[in-house]
Amino acid sequence: MLLESKKTLKLSFPIILGELAQISLHIIDTAMIGSVNYKQLAAAALVMSVINIPFVFGIGITFAVSQMVSMAHGRKDGQLVSHYFYNGFWLCAIAALLISVGLELGKNIIFHLDQDPEVAKLAAPFLQLLGWSIIPMILFMALKQFTDGLEFTRTAMILSLLSLPLNAFINWILIFGNLGAPRLELIGAGWGTLITRTLIFLVLGIIILCHKTFRKYIAVRRNQWQIKGQTIKHLLHIGIPSSMQIGMEAGAFAISGILIGTISSVALAAHQIALVCASFTFMVSMGLAQGGSIRASNAFGTKNWNKIRIIGKGTLLMALAYGLCCAISFVMFRNELPLLFNKNKEVAELATYLLLFAAIFQISDSTQAVSAGLLRGIKDVKVPTYLIAIAYWIVGIPVGYFMAVKMNFGAAGIWLGFILGLTFSACFLSYRFLKLTRKRKS
Repeated sequence: MLLESKKTLKLSFPIILGELAQISLHIIDTAMIGSVNYKQLAAAALVMSVINIPFVFGIGITFAVSQMVSMAHGRKDGQLVSHYFYNGFWLCAIAALLISVGLELGKNIIFHLDQDPEVAKLAAPFLQLLGWSIIPMILFMALKQFTDGLEFTRTAMILSLLSLPLNAFINWILIFGNLGAPRLELIGAGWGTLITRTLIFLVLGIIILCHKTFRKYIAVRRNQWQIKGQTIKHLLHIGIPSSMQIGMEAGAFAISGILIGTISSVALAAHQIALVCASFTFMVSMGLAQGGSIRASNAFGTKNWNKIRIIGKGTLLMALAYGLCCAISFVMFRNELPLLFNKNKEVAELATYLLLFAAIFQISDSTQAVSAGLLRGIKDVKVPTYLIAIAYWIVGIPVGYFMAVKMNFGAAGIWLGFILGLTFSACFLSYRFLKLTRKRKS
């Protein structure tokens, strides 16, 4: 188990760094926007609550690319790898376009969510920019999932890391009006995100088309670069449940943000700070989940169930250990973390309190992400989707709403709902993976 865990960690590490870099773009935006004033921070939180559900649906579609590419790679079928890559890319492109157009057409929803009118007015143009930035981001993720599925994870990682100083520099110019540029504040952060995402997509695309590592997959394009209905069906079989799984989680957090926004803009700003911190640590879990999923999918290509079980158990143990470390860190640094984003005393105090709840669910959050990834690796996506739906929408959100609104716990009530929902998801998904692999192994 130790050897397989090392292999999983080695594969996951560049993915983790890439995921951390992507969430760091959001953290940079949050910190720089928060330094303007807390109303702009609340507006950013409102936009993320609205945009997260369709955005992660698109990200879920990209997961199918790495799963099918990895399985074909495990069978040593390079032509099939190329075929899945081509079909997967165009499937993701269509999904990205539909999402962005949908957000553009529905942009006025921001004014009908019972939010602070000033916050909604600030949020509207930011929503438009982030909506269109989804296209290059999902296309970048589709290319990244292709390289990850082949276990070439460093290229996308390096680009993701390079995007951080680029995004910060563009933000510095456009948010604050430096180097003679107009002071755009929140809108400037939106332009920074759009420009950065477009550039990293274009660069990764050029690398895949031109680099010798991927040449053999490009060379067979005349035979394999054809859209086929059956291939799209296979991709959607993984992509749609994956999208629903992470979409239901993102949806729960998005609805919670909207509910908290009806309490006050201070509560929404504090919630955003705690959520950004929790999202940052979750990216490590997500990277570990993708690494475990790719390795499980690769072994699934040869039906090696003993190896799949060993990979899974090792990855779950790493997830538990990581979640515990995160929980301890949140408790230790709960007073300092909010001050990185906003200096408003009322916002910082509430965020400090909410970080205690975020600390509690770190173990469950990490475990449920990894177990869902492992199940995705063995193409078990239907039942886990139902379990995740129950965890968030029958347990988490209703309990959170009851505690927040009916029992007057405020924002803390929503976070208590998160804890219950994530714990339910972690327990049942882990149990399902261990049960399925034990049955097949025997």
